[in-house]
Amino acid sequence: MRVVLFTGKGGVGKTTVAAATTARAAALGRKALVVSTDPAHSLADALGTELGDEPVEVDGGMHAAQVDTQRAFERSWRAVQRYLLAVLDAGGLDPVDAAELTVLPGAEEVLALLAVRDAARSGRFDLVCVDCAPTAETLRLLRLPELLRWWLDRLLPAERRVARALLTRVRSVPMPDATVFEAVQRLQGELADVRALLTEPGTSSVRLVLTPEAVVVAEARRTLTALSLHGYQVDGVVANRVFPAGGDAWRRRWVTAQQAQLEAVRQSFPGLPLWQAAYAGGEPVGVGALAEFGADVYGSADPAGEVPHVPALSVQRTVDGFALSLALPHATHRDATLSRSGDDLVVGVGADRRLLTLPSALRRCVVEGARLDGAGPDARLVVRFAPDPDLWMRS
Repeated sequence: MRVVLFTGKGGVGKTTVAAATTARAAALGRKALVVSTDPAHSLADALGTELGDEPVEVDGGMHAAQVDTQRAFERSWRAVQRYLLAVLDAGGLDPVDAAELTVLPGAEEVLALLAVRDAARSGRFDLVCVDCAPTAETLRLLRLPELLRWWLDRLLPAERRVARALLTRVRSVPMPDATVFEAVQRLQGELADVRALLTEPGTSSVRLVLTPEAVVVAEARRTLTALSLHGYQVDGVVANRVFPAGGDAWRRRWVTAQQAQLEAVRQSFPGLPLWQAAYAGGEPVGVGALAEFGADVYGSADPAGEVPHVPALSVQRTVDGFALSLALPHATHRDATLSRSGDDLVVGVGADRRLLTLPSALRRCVVEGARLDGAGPDARLVVRFAPDPDLWMRS
């Protein structure tokens, strides 16, 4: 079973490519599903049919769905929200303000990922293609499982006895009942499951869709950096709307400019397949047109082929401690940052941040130094750790 998430700058045709990939896989005999997590929900338009929350078969072997997150939200968060509203009400907070404060950040988007998880684990499909929102929203979406799990860990203590001990000191604050703890624990488990699925080696990957234009290619490079930072693997690039050679002087100039950008893509994403889709005379709408489009893009290649796993994060023992290595392609010394916060390592690239919870051995170490090795697509952050004598001997 394979999960492929499609993203790219708005307007590059990622919905068409995601649907075409699914149609092509179905034409090759696979049970394939395309799911939209894009709030714009243009997938139904691309397929020329109405879609709902549950996967429906739109053609032989091809299924599609557009996720309605409201019911999942009710199931996963409502008990916790009711309790938080009671706590804030006891504190005298205005009900309208309290309602705003108890909305789980990113709830709708991350619950859409739970629907993807359910489809992938159902055993019904060989391939699940996810039509994600444009790049910035997708990166935020893929950060959410890890971020929300961290947030929930701090929202309510993991142990009920600790929570009760704290809350009973304030008489006006109601104590959470079992349903609150169960809801938090259930959501924590679901978030961990989503994260595990989407970073599972050889199973899940991200496919970048772009058009051969300088601004779009530059954003794709930044996307690769951000995905690597958060542990997601990119399995290939689809260049859409490529002008065929020939024609008048105007088109020849476009062909020349696009070929230069395609070469930049090859250099920026070495080792990854680069599939190309010619600029078609019309927009492919409907399963038949999409399957034909998919055949043109992938040719004889398997659109759901296996992904060679290249570990983005590794920890190795050294002579005097440990070395943590994290792939950060195209990152530079200027925009990479690093800090330690308790048991977490905070790694940043530009405005993006990731909280890396350190393994047990590294928690008992101090950071001795860090460097950015390599450049361009081969850049890696290497962090050196040395055992803390005050903690290491207590183990």
